[in-house]
Amino acid sequence: MIEIQGLQKSFGKNQVLNGLDLKFSEPGLTAILGPNASGKTTLLKSILGMVIPEKGDIYVKGKRIRDHYDYREDIAFLPQIARFPENLNASELLKMVQVLRKGDSDAEPLIKKFKLEPSLSKKLKYLSGGTKQKVSITSAMMFDCPILILDEPTAGLDPVSLMEFKALIDEEKKKGKIILLTTHILTLVHQLADRIIFILEGKVFFNGTPEELLKKYNTDDFEAAIASLTQQEVLTHV
Repeated sequence: MIEIQGLQKSFGKNQVLNGLDLKFSEPGLTAILGPNASGKTTLLKSILGMVIPEKGDIYVKGKRIRDHYDYREDIAFLPQIARFPENLNASELLKMVQVLRKGDSDAEPLIKKFKLEPSLSKKLKYLSGGTKQKVSITSAMMFDCPILILDEPTAGLDPVSLMEFKALIDEEKKKGKIILLTTHILTLVHQLADRIIFILEGKVFFNGTPEELLKKYNTDDFEAAIASLTQQEVLTHV
């Protein structure tokens, strides 16, 4: 459903994506991992059309995204840090997003899941970081889109909300959606990921299942395998 061919992007002298080739066609969750500044968020924003690469092409459902923008209707995006008008209350924000986006939406199940009812009438500027994140999750995932792009989605969530979020992602996976996730929480990756892509300096250095990663480093410790992968690739490129 998503195909990336020879993607290159630089910011000044810093080449962030370096001839990236990827394909996301199978339902399930793909965790995109790598050190800070490895190109993860730039990759996601390129898929969304928020970053324009110098070279390469991206196709969604067989169509080149540079030729049209309506493909975004099939994507729900949860940014790492959402910037909302803080003079609005949470309820007004959700209604505004529903009006701006096409397609059916239903915020009520998510409002109940994250116990947001007491916060709906409060202005966003008075909400805690964790509550803002739950509002952000609700605003993104109240639309039934076949593709979910989640950039560090659990920032600020308390343990109970994190459990609810993981249950929500499991539900979305069962619907056959393609889910792309960046996160530094490795337990979340181990529990949810069907596939792992490790990016360093804008290139792919691992693309496989969690089981294949464990086998590669001959361990049953997932965090140790990720640490070994990171250390090996970083040392190779020092």
